[in-house]
Amino acid sequence: MGLIVTFCGVGNLRPAPGTWGSLAAIVLGVGAYQAGAGWLVPVGAGLATVLGFWAVPRAIAGQENSDPSEIVIDEVAGQLLALSFTVIPLLRHGAPDLLLGAWPAWVMPFLLFRLFDIRKPWLVGRADRRGDAAGVMLDDLWAGLFAGISSVILAGLYHGVLQPWLNG
Repeated sequence: MGLIVTFCGVGNLRPAPGTWGSLAAIVLGVGAYQAGAGWLVPVGAGLATVLGFWAVPRAIAGQENSDPSEIVIDEVAGQLLALSFTVIPLLRHGAPDLLLGAWPAWVMPFLLFRLFDIRKPWLVGRADRRGDAAGVMLDDLWAGLFAGISSVILAGLYHGVLQPWLNG
């Protein structure tokens, strides 16, 4: 169970284990896409969510701290959810390269997810304040949802408004 909640030990990295967990999710997601298995990103988000909801309550049972920093499965689930919002359209359009060819498609979900996860606006903060195992998972899933939606909006603005204007 410890391997699940720390995402194979990534949660033990310092400083900022949550950022390391998010970065690990991005690396795996981009790697899967580059290997022709981009569909693993949304599947991984679902799997990390299910495993997190199962493992986190068991990992924090009997502890005073309901959200220890080494638990990063929540960041992995939220980050993969955010990344899914750009990966799925890229898969549908047959984009061959996520790493360099569509690099903002993984950078923006990462940056926006970290922003929402750290600042905890609205529903993210409400979930975080629950102070229970479900809150540990839910705040990052909300952050992932908001980051994913924001990434799509920014991509739409860029491709629909800015890119044509910049190209003259």
